Amino acid sequence: MTEIEYLKKYLPPEKDLEQAIKRYENGEPIQYIIGDVEFYKTIIKVNKNVLIPRPETEELVEKIIPLIKKHFKSSKLNVLDIGTGSGCIAIALQKELKELNIDAIDISSKALALAQTNAHDNYVQINFFKSNLFSKVKNKYDIIISNPPYIKKDEPIMDIVKNNEPHIALYAKDNGLYFYKKILQKATKYLNNKFIIAFEIGETQGQEVLLLAQKAFPNATILLQQDFHHLDRYIFIINE
Repeated sequence: MTEIEYLKKYLPPEKDLEQAIKRYENGEPIQYIIGDVEFYKTIIKVNKNVLIPRPETEELVEKIIPLIKKHFKSSKLNVLDIGTGSGCIAIALQKELKELNIDAIDISSKALALAQTNAHDNYVQINFFKSNLFSKVKNKYDIIISNPPYIKKDEPIMDIVKNNEPHIALYAKDNGLYFYKKILQKATKYLNNKFIIAFEIGETQGQEVLLLAQKAFPNATILLQQDFHHLDRYIFIINE
């Protein structure tokens, strides 16, 4: 199926097809034109205020669920989703593990408004609030999960991404490592004794984030895992 055929099949009936095709020909992502995307058995609304959820992020959810079940006897756990964007990670986790108590934060009010809509549409209860990393966070958590901005400022990316998706959710200072460093530096204050931290990372950042994690949590078990393309993509920090 071509993208035009996909557009014709899935464009909501209230949207004008001719205008939608023009938007596509002008370089707008098909997900923004249609207005939603499937993510881990869930339909997530998207617009230009949030990143389009990727299959790699879906895999982060797939990997964290068995880790939660393995390392915690109870599923009544407190979870913090940092940089929630569309809310896709938090919503997918809440639907799969219904007893989780999830706080989901973002610096963007527009992203949080869309995430609230997505949670409502998917019949889940998540506590969304605006916070610059931990600035407004007061609780302690069993799990911290994050797919933060991690693209280097000078890193080449596809035009369709650069020209459409929010730069605040794409780029990070310090060679793309800024948010990993900040989260790892401050996380201890917001974690219970037994915890999991889960990150999605850039494909070239595996060893660097691994070293940062080892320095921050020298006594924890730290896993560097690959995605379905066999690229470094996930860091899990597990403290028993």
